[in-house]
Amino acid sequence: MRQEKVTYCRICEPLCGMIATVDNDELISLRPDKQHPLSKGFACPKGIAFTEIVNDPDRVLHPLRRTPDGEFEQVSWDTALAEIGDRLRQVHRRHGSSGIGWYFGNPATFSTGHTLWTATFTNLLGTPHVYSAGSQDVNNRFVASHFLYGNPVAAPIPDINRVDLLVIMGANPVVSHGSVMSSPRIREGLNAITARGGRVLVIDPRHTETAREHEWLPIVPDTDALLLLSLLHVMFDEELADESRLRQQAAGLDTLKDIVAEYPPETTAARTDIDAGTVRALARSLVHTERAAVYGRIGTSLGRAGTLTTALLDMVNLVAGNLDVVGGAMFGDLGIPGQRAGVTALQHFSRFAWAGRRSRVGNLPQVLGTAPASVMAKEITTRGRGQLRALFVSAGNPVLSVPNGAELSSALDDLELMVSLDIYRNETNAHADYILPATTMYERGDFLLPFQALFTTPFKQATDPVISPRGEAREEWTVINELVAALSRRVPALGALHAMNTVSARVGRMWNPERLSDVVVRMGVGGNRFGLRRGGLTYRRLVRDEPHGVVVADGLAPGQLRDTIIHRDRKIHLDAPELLAEFDRLADAADPRLPLRLIGMREIRSENSWQHNAPMLLRGGREHAARMHPDDAEQRGIAEGDLVVVRSAHGHVELPATITDDIKPGVVAIPHGWGHNGSGGWTRANSAAANDLGSGGVNVNALISSDPGDLERLAGMANMTGVPIEVSLLDTAAPRPDASATLGAQT
Repeated sequence: MRQEKVTYCRICEPLCGMIATVDNDELISLRPDKQHPLSKGFACPKGIAFTEIVNDPDRVLHPLRRTPDGEFEQVSWDTALAEIGDRLRQVHRRHGSSGIGWYFGNPATFSTGHTLWTATFTNLLGTPHVYSAGSQDVNNRFVASHFLYGNPVAAPIPDINRVDLLVIMGANPVVSHGSVMSSPRIREGLNAITARGGRVLVIDPRHTETAREHEWLPIVPDTDALLLLSLLHVMFDEELADESRLRQQAAGLDTLKDIVAEYPPETTAARTDIDAGTVRALARSLVHTERAAVYGRIGTSLGRAGTLTTALLDMVNLVAGNLDVVGGAMFGDLGIPGQRAGVTALQHFSRFAWAGRRSRVGNLPQVLGTAPASVMAKEITTRGRGQLRALFVSAGNPVLSVPNGAELSSALDDLELMVSLDIYRNETNAHADYILPATTMYERGDFLLPFQALFTTPFKQATDPVISPRGEAREEWTVINELVAALSRRVPALGALHAMNTVSARVGRMWNPERLSDVVVRMGVGGNRFGLRRGGLTYRRLVRDEPHGVVVADGLAPGQLRDTIIHRDRKIHLDAPELLAEFDRLADAADPRLPLRLIGMREIRSENSWQHNAPMLLRGGREHAARMHPDDAEQRGIAEGDLVVVRSAHGHVELPATITDDIKPGVVAIPHGWGHNGSGGWTRANSAAANDLGSGGVNVNALISSDPGDLERLAGMANMTGVPIEVSLLDTAAPRPDASATLGAQT
């Protein structure tokens, strides 16, 4: 029987409403939900095409085990779990908890059970080897918030619905649809700013899809911190800032003033290529516009001093008077009593504090309990106590997403046990001993806890599964419960959790993601407070009575700052010694042999590496190319479509060139997520992005360093923007260059 089921997309942060057409428990199609209060009938191509992923014949639908000849054979869940449990206990017996690790990719964040069960398991296990896509994406946001507010999960977001001047740095929300900010229909939200007489200014090395619809101010890659320092310089130098207010809100103001005094826009212009007059005018506008905000994301995160840059974004909003006010950069809130105390307790009594564990290789800090993924390969191959010997990878493809994927690909074969939980065979789990089939988002229920405080309009939505799991797919949290049981006799903390799970199952009250989410819904804004608020929300009531979701407040509330700050003095700390030590990273790293600068870019029909197998997203052909400015191409004798070699100090890639005016001279943009090399079972991904050099595109992270000394020191983030490179025509008749010899003196 054909049914229409209300649900929502969980590919990226807007969480757009969707209507699933289901027939006999089969997903037939997806379309945007016109009744969704926020997305109002919008969905991007990736969301609409997800039917093809759910029904993809290349999906892993049964447990697979590696055979002696390197192929995979189907086995039962009982066999796979029994063998994994036995081998896991052997690894623990030989190496202890520190020999076991976990990597989870970006899609894990969009599954409550996946993230929370992984965090619980690894935390109770006590392993230092927990890795995530966050160290290629967002971890310095958490670290900057730790130093500024004492609260790593405090993330100010622009009040899109009420702002009159929005400055976007290193972000492309028309394509990304927002990041560390949930705002469906963000394109319309940006256009509404200008429609009401406001202004949207995009500061970016590339004339992005967002910049094409608004104002574009080109900037040299990885000089965002210098621009922000100059904005602060002008605000203090011209006495635009309200210092009385600032001293009430913040500590370390005099130190900040002394520092920014050294960065007048007349000095930084040579590095940023933004003239002083433009900087001074922008600083004045940010102060004098009643409702203004500066917002930055990936482009401001992936430089050599990404944590400092992220902190400076907040400092500019603070000094301009635009932090924690209507129309500025505001703080979302779960609305749960005791949140401040809860965050404090989490940091003091768990392994999620920044000042806690550090990596064995590189001595780099953990961020929210995760270590830098860039050192994962070296943690596998570096002998000694704490060496990583067994690795679980869930919803991730780090061979394509971390720097120096070839290094990791080789290291994975050195493990004693590797287990993948995924929907596809990919370049990473090609090395696995077992691949376990996971559900897609439409085969599970959800209420996404991590994004509740990031909605620009406070909103709640929960969903049941719209179809049963395909084949033998299982949710990750159920598999993690089996791992808890497997190690319950060897790790006391896991033994206690297993005992609790056993008792709960016997009385029919098994702890699961829905029960946990129900507690949050009941305690949060609009919740029924366990019966104390008549008519309030519960998880079931959301699914049954508000399937399209419900807006729980008209807008973000100002005045959250004091309760957001965890520091004892309830002030923002502007002078953390760790941040001050990062200023030496702002020195110019020019190399005449590598005169160009590499940046990444997101594509509208890609989500990292895992959606390249959907036919709808491959329509019209996909050629993976390096985008160059005509001036740079002409200087090197490169024409449209020519095959080129892109070299850095760490490696090289070969791909076609695309010549475009939509990029600043001296800059080259290459989309990430490609490099499918025939590994794994996804046939279309391996043949997509075809060119004369082959198929599957190239892995741009071959140009990025995984050396611990090259990682950002405070968050362990990989340096993926502003990377020095050179581009030259590929001589197809000559032998291919050896990547290991590329500028070897520098590596």
